[in-house]
Amino acid sequence: MIVPEYWAEASDRIDGAKTKRLVKRFGWSDVSAEEAQQHANQRLADAIAEMKRGEMLPFTEPKVAYNGADGLPIREEIIDRRGDAVLTRNAYGALCLNTPDILFADVDVPQSSGCAIYVGTFVVSAAILFLVAFQLKMENPIFLVLFLSMLSAALLGSLIETVRRRVSGTPETIARKRIASFAKSHPEWKLRLYETPMGYRVLVTHATFDPRGAEALDFFDRIKADPVYVRMCFNQNCFRARVSPKPWRVGMSEHMKPRPGVWPISPDRLPAREAWVKQYDQAREQHAACRYVDSFGNGRPCREANEVQRWHDDLSAANQDWPIA
Repeated sequence: MIVPEYWAEASDRIDGAKTKRLVKRFGWSDVSAEEAQQHANQRLADAIAEMKRGEMLPFTEPKVAYNGADGLPIREEIIDRRGDAVLTRNAYGALCLNTPDILFADVDVPQSSGCAIYVGTFVVSAAILFLVAFQLKMENPIFLVLFLSMLSAALLGSLIETVRRRVSGTPETIARKRIASFAKSHPEWKLRLYETPMGYRVLVTHATFDPRGAEALDFFDRIKADPVYVRMCFNQNCFRARVSPKPWRVGMSEHMKPRPGVWPISPDRLPAREAWVKQYDQAREQHAACRYVDSFGNGRPCREANEVQRWHDDLSAANQDWPIA
């Protein structure tokens, strides 16, 4: 996991086919701005040397937010650090807890089963009604058949969905049973379950993990973690949890200024960003990012995970009876 404190950029021109092309590279450091500049200069020199040897490399590196980053460090403002864990502000303004070895997992729950049931009911109803109309030798039955098929799809589809949920459970109960089933088959693990606006968050507290290791990847697969989250963990070699509400869920209609919110930004634009953050902090009062609901497993929490868990629960207001956003 790399979340740099300092960023810099270096650029130079090299001969192209018809004109000189500008090459840019970023550098970063946790020590100083000077070291970040030295790193940028070195990465620029290395890139130009490779291009001159015939390597096909991009001329510039765009500032990309976390969820699009592939191999570059996390481009977010550092708000606080505790041990190896780093609290950052993401591109849309929310606070995120990043840790190199304490396993968080996001499990999104479908908000509906989709339209497959209704489409299937419509098709079957239409086929039956057209057959009946053909047998009765009705003239121009298409509009009547379509109307009755739509009505049938709405009524029968809703009934089928209700029965399906009663038999197999809601998406929320299915996801929770899946997590509980993993814990039952791994009694030496210790899991904490949190409710989020889109489903569940799981924090594993009995041990530390490698974000790219087989054990973590198997866990993600078994509980059906969000594939986008899994990919980000692998790319950035860390685990991550949003610990403050999404701005639009607490009534913030304006995006964080300046846009895009990818770090770093120029000093002259910091006042606009700070003014937005002040409004956001007021809007998110008495709102939680998630809510603690249960624990699974018999494992003993390790010290590192305990520290991250306490910080996470405090930042996210997980133990408060507040609306989650």
